[in-house]
Amino acid sequence: MQTYQEFLDLSVGFPQDGFEVIDDELYFHDINLMEMIETYGTPLRFTYLPIISKKIQQAKILFQTAILKNNYRGSYKYCYCTKSSHFRHIVEEALKNDIHLETSSAFDMPVIDALEKKGIVNKDITVICNGFKTYQYKQYIIDMLHDGFKNIIPILDNKEEFNLFDDEVELDTPCNLGIRIAAEEQPDSQFYTSRLGIRMEDIIDYYNNKIVPNPNFRVKVLHFFINSGISDTPYYWTELEKYVTLYCKFKKINPDLDTLDIGGGMPFKDSLVHNFDYEYMVNEIVNRIKEICAQHEVMEPDIITEFGKYTVAEASGILYKVIGRKQQNDRERWLMLDGSFITNLPDVWALNQKYILLPINNWDFEYEKVNLGGITCDGQDYYNSEAHMNNVFMPKTRKVQYLGFFHTGAYQEVLSGYGGIHHCLLPSPKHVIIRRNRDETFNFEVFGEEQNSKQVLKILGY
Repeated sequence: MQTYQEFLDLSVGFPQDGFEVIDDELYFHDINLMEMIETYGTPLRFTYLPIISKKIQQAKILFQTAILKNNYRGSYKYCYCTKSSHFRHIVEEALKNDIHLETSSAFDMPVIDALEKKGIVNKDITVICNGFKTYQYKQYIIDMLHDGFKNIIPILDNKEEFNLFDDEVELDTPCNLGIRIAAEEQPDSQFYTSRLGIRMEDIIDYYNNKIVPNPNFRVKVLHFFINSGISDTPYYWTELEKYVTLYCKFKKINPDLDTLDIGGGMPFKDSLVHNFDYEYMVNEIVNRIKEICAQHEVMEPDIITEFGKYTVAEASGILYKVIGRKQQNDRERWLMLDGSFITNLPDVWALNQKYILLPINNWDFEYEKVNLGGITCDGQDYYNSEAHMNNVFMPKTRKVQYLGFFHTGAYQEVLSGYGGIHHCLLPSPKHVIIRRNRDETFNFEVFGEEQNSKQVLKILGY
């Protein structure tokens, strides 16, 4: 008889970094998950904040190492992409690591203002303002520039956007700008070109005709985002070369240009066979930028990244209890959970995203192939494959079974509509934040209780 633990070790290698089994129970970065379930119940969302700092420090070291190794003359700046998780505890943890921020819409700006008033950031922080600028978004940016946030950099997403700033920014407030390149999409995409940004072939003419006559504005940043994310593929390297070449051409007519924002897209560990070579990729990116600049006899740019998923995904998980078992035909066995994929992990439903899935207990039992079902009455509320194999396997037992999805910290809470109403009126689960004390013990804080019916009825107008 092969136990679940033996099966997992043979198929993917286990234990792994951040996961180990002690006395038949799963631990996540030394946190006893069964103990947490006994204390707080299920479904339970949790966030272990120290992982965020660890990921940021890893990326900063990778870039600094590559800069030294390649004698690269530019600097590196880590910006956290706030839209992946706007929660105060997340942003404050990230900001402990001497980083900067990237925003995407109007309400990001009062968040930064509030952080400054609390003393969490100062007015020197670099803020990369991406996204389509509504009137309100633009007004917040201008107000904060006037208030002394001198390193707020609006990234022009279309040609008309500049008029918003040109009409408003007083001449005594110099304003640094960026321009986003409309990147070409992957060959298998439904679109040829991103809907975001300005066409490559238009950028230099646009700069000469529109921005040069306005001495109060300087274009400091050229920004692009390759939609496939950072990946060792011919598509990625071809696109990178194209945009760095444009940077070189642009730099020759615009001495103020000194920064290349290469966007986000650094992958996170979404399966137990994740084998992305971070060191190689970062070194190769820095090396190729340097080589292209050398060919064009241009000084290498400072580099900015906007890592969101990479920063926060691996800090969080969600734990469920199996509340029912159903044999639906000869081959399909279902484990029904006390939560929903559609409402708790919307990327599973919308993007077919896979996460690390592991049982919390009963590791010494045999294993069986199963499908996992959520409790909404929706045909799409299921999960039936882990990224490293086509099937899900769980311990074969009639005992109480708990299981967890891990590295779910990016986008899931905001896409779930935290604090709002959800499909089939399922409540938002309880959410626990975990910090580590100086003596290495854990500090648990309930950030949000499970939603109750009164809250839901109020939202619905009853």
